[in-house]
Amino acid sequence: MTREPDIETIQAAARRIAGQVHRTPVHTSRLLNQRLGAEVHVKCECFQRAGVFKFRGASNAVLSLAEDQAVRGVATHSSGNHGQALALAAQLRGIPAHVVMPSNAPAVKRAAVEGYGAQVVECEPTLKAREDTIEEVLGRTGATMVHPYDDPLVISGQGTAALELLEQVSGLDVIVTPLGGGGLLSGTALTVAALAPEIRVVGVEPVQADDAFRSLEAGELIPSVNPQTIADGLLTSLSDRTFSIIRRHVSEVVTVSEEAIVDAMRLVWERMKVLIEPSAAVPVAALLEERLEARGQRVGIIVTGGNLDLGSIPWLAPHDS
Repeated sequence: MTREPDIETIQAAARRIAGQVHRTPVHTSRLLNQRLGAEVHVKCECFQRAGVFKFRGASNAVLSLAEDQAVRGVATHSSGNHGQALALAAQLRGIPAHVVMPSNAPAVKRAAVEGYGAQVVECEPTLKAREDTIEEVLGRTGATMVHPYDDPLVISGQGTAALELLEQVSGLDVIVTPLGGGGLLSGTALTVAALAPEIRVVGVEPVQADDAFRSLEAGELIPSVNPQTIADGLLTSLSDRTFSIIRRHVSEVVTVSEEAIVDAMRLVWERMKVLIEPSAAVPVAALLEERLEARGQRVGIIVTGGNLDLGSIPWLAPHDS
């Protein structure tokens, strides 16, 4: 049985994936600091392999497989980013990968999954359809399931981003991450709680996909129902595991508007010259909308990815046909 994630499993993951995963840079911007009223340090996981932080968790899971497991391959369900990450991690190990993707997944993300050599199995865009389809794939192939976030090895791998950030920047007051299924936030919170408990950890989600915010208020897990947000990487609900970790170690969860997400994405593009996707922009949106207390503080942000369709940039009007 896989051990539950903690600082030791996160440090072990860092050693395991060191030769495969990029140590991504931390960027700052004087103009961004002035606009946001804080000293902001941006951990650029958009420069990670596969263009997203999820390559950390996927690599840790794939590299942890015994040979008799690995030969049968890996499988998952994903709207795109985790699928890309797992496909690349599997390709690098030379094993098969099967990715169940909803029919409404961005075409650019499906193309990337297929480009890394994975077999894509399409399903209807509902959680039940994803779960039913992945069960069929697992039964047919004998592959090992690598869940996008409800997996100790994945959570441990995601926690290595915060581990690096703490090594790269000292004296942070708060670390902010996007929040979808909670894998990154859980790994970040476990890392910070063990190594720098004085730092606040904050998760940010779209107000139109606010299951974590509502769950924490209610004190029980409330799954998302048909969330509608431009941040397509944050559509998933928390699991029991990630909800438990977040309840214990995260200072607060805040929500942001769709308008703020687009404004934040454009601000990072224009001021930092860094291409990020909408899901990665939500922590910056929280600062723009002053959804958390950060003025005058040293803020670390994990910018999670840069995988988006350049034909569908949200601030551009559609072209006439």
